[in-house]
Amino acid sequence: MLRTQSSGAGRFADFDLSRVPSPCFVIDEVRLRENLEVLRGVSEAADTKVLLALKAFSMWAVAPLISDHLTGTCASGLWEAKLARNHFGGELATYAPAFKPSEFDEIAALSDHIVFNSTAQFERYSAQAKAAGADLALRINPEHSEAEIELYDPCAVGSRLGHPISKLDTLPDNISGLHLHNLCEQGLEPLKRTIAAVRPFLEAHKGKYQWLNLGGGHLVTRNDYDRGGLIEILKELSEDLGVQTYIEPGTAIGFDAAILVGEVLDVTENNGPVGITDISPTCHMPDVIEAPYRPAMLGEAGALDVRLGGASCLSGDIIGSYKFDGVPQSGQRIAFLDQAHYTMVKTTTFNGAHLPSLAIWNSDTDALRIIKQFDYEDFEGRLS
Repeated sequence: MLRTQSSGAGRFADFDLSRVPSPCFVIDEVRLRENLEVLRGVSEAADTKVLLALKAFSMWAVAPLISDHLTGTCASGLWEAKLARNHFGGELATYAPAFKPSEFDEIAALSDHIVFNSTAQFERYSAQAKAAGADLALRINPEHSEAEIELYDPCAVGSRLGHPISKLDTLPDNISGLHLHNLCEQGLEPLKRTIAAVRPFLEAHKGKYQWLNLGGGHLVTRNDYDRGGLIEILKELSEDLGVQTYIEPGTAIGFDAAILVGEVLDVTENNGPVGITDISPTCHMPDVIEAPYRPAMLGEAGALDVRLGGASCLSGDIIGSYKFDGVPQSGQRIAFLDQAHYTMVKTTTFNGAHLPSLAIWNSDTDALRIIKQFDYEDFEGRLS
């Protein structure tokens, strides 16, 4: 089981859950700014470029704040690329395991960097990308696993992500960059081992590429992350290989910057109390089921174990077992920590579940803005 990385309630310990609709994502813009300041500090100290991975966090209401601190964004396809250009500033790198021919010209026109997943894709689209003014890169698979969960391991046996370095003797002509990614919410040591594993390949092709993107999964904004060590590694790579370095964190940007607020709808009894909530893992927090993992609950305390789940018809729509002082009451508010990244980007309306509202809170001033509430038309408009 994947472990929650949350460091605790932080300033959300003082947030009144009744102030927002239910369910609702609440972003603390103060903590978000603190995360961004940490990343900008690393960027400046290491002369590296930091991109926001939109696949993890793409709340464009806070795009101005993000763009003030980071170099740009990375997209996974046409729609994310358009979102990046419409709302975010700076550089845009676009990567996909495979590009659709009908979309590629538009993607290339939007992007500064196109990262191809294979040499075949590189050869197929390189002329179009160059004509649009984008530079060309290749994602390599370092064939070195560090992720704790196979579902999130880009280097798992049979992976479709990246060209295996053992099967790459030469780099394509006109290449500008290399991209690699194999981490998942991890510290510095896994990165050190990964670089050691891929270093011979990088050295063998030195001078043939101008930039190196080390992908995401670096939990740089966690308090115990060795940021000084990361800066040293990035500077060393840049100097030894003669390249511009990039990282593209997703989790680190939104880390501990949001909660998901919900409420208990009913409590039933089946081998212990079972609380049914308006937060559905399958609809609102799918990684809880897919990883799986148990998200931390705000203010968890007591001796009574209550199994919490959603209101969908999926029998496995279970959040987990949590401690309460007593049997929770209908209407009682609850919240789960560290819910900015890989949550709101994955929400669905399965079973007609309501999409959580979006709110921005300033933990310094206590100002609160409800910036988005979804209604029936949002549900109806998804299909026809």
